[in-house]
Amino acid sequence: MRKTARYSTLAAAGLLALSSLTACANDAASTASSGSKGDGKGTKVKIMVGGLDKVIYLPAMLTQRLGYFDAEGLDVELLSEPAGVQAETALVSGQVQGAVGFYDHTLDLQVKGKHVESVVQFSRAPGEVEIVSTKKADDITSPKDFKGKKLGVTGLGSSTDFLTKYLAVKNGVKVSEFTPVAVGAGPTFISALQKGAIDGGMTTDPTVATILDKKAGKVLLDMRTPEGSQAALGGPYPSSSLYMQTDWVDGHKETVQKLVNAFVKTLKWMSTHSALEIAEKMPADYSQGNKTLYASAIESTLPMFTDDGVMPKDGPETVEKVLKAFNPTIQNADVDLAKTYTTEFVDKVTD
Repeated sequence: MRKTARYSTLAAAGLLALSSLTACANDAASTASSGSKGDGKGTKVKIMVGGLDKVIYLPAMLTQRLGYFDAEGLDVELLSEPAGVQAETALVSGQVQGAVGFYDHTLDLQVKGKHVESVVQFSRAPGEVEIVSTKKADDITSPKDFKGKKLGVTGLGSSTDFLTKYLAVKNGVKVSEFTPVAVGAGPTFISALQKGAIDGGMTTDPTVATILDKKAGKVLLDMRTPEGSQAALGGPYPSSSLYMQTDWVDGHKETVQKLVNAFVKTLKWMSTHSALEIAEKMPADYSQGNKTLYASAIESTLPMFTDDGVMPKDGPETVEKVLKAFNPTIQNADVDLAKTYTTEFVDKVTD
């Protein structure tokens, strides 16, 4: 059984601006390697992350910073793309051995004939927030008001795109009745919101913290907690995970086990340390010299994380329900959920 993860309180108000965080973090951490730095020590693994500086994918960089990859004898190179769909592309094209992104890509890829699986599940909620422009707050009070609106997503075909479409359809708005706009995250998302290029959109921390501080937008739906996921999506929604091509997993089980060992150790560490302590471990560029502020952004998202890497009960079924609501390809296909994730490796992790 999955251990019950601890809940974190939302951060206090009074956030300072974080608008330059994502841009600087992408420059500083677009490529990061563990201690062995390709010197021949340890097994080399490349992992593409759908935004290294995003709090929802924090376990990737934190595992490296804690030295847990090195402890397992791994030389892990972390690469960064601004959206999860681009991480998915890098994986299926063979550029990398693993991707840190949303679990829902495994279902989408299966119906396209690509077999990938989550080997360790970081989360049990999306960690996403639907933000509306302050100027449009009176016009958009629920997803029922999405009709005719321009809504920001990280990328077309991304998980933010999937979730936005589901929220629309669930609330009586057809996918054809609103316009998804690919605006990335961080400064590009904020700029689009401020300039009116989008009326609202889906994003994560630290972008959410910046928007609220600038009073550029308001929270419409908060899915950073299991309760928020339940309310918006009808159940737990496993999102951030390490997923890999099934053939590669089957041929490299020892390496996969080491990766899972390292990630689960990080999740356990996160469950016993404060947001400020986590912030202290991250690259300096991520906090822009203000770790207290960065910790506030982390604190808001911590409830989404598991502490053991286990797929949450009924999580895959919720994801399938969400995708089938708007995706005609999946709607008319039989998805074998058992092949979209495995607990083989998390079950073998020892304290």
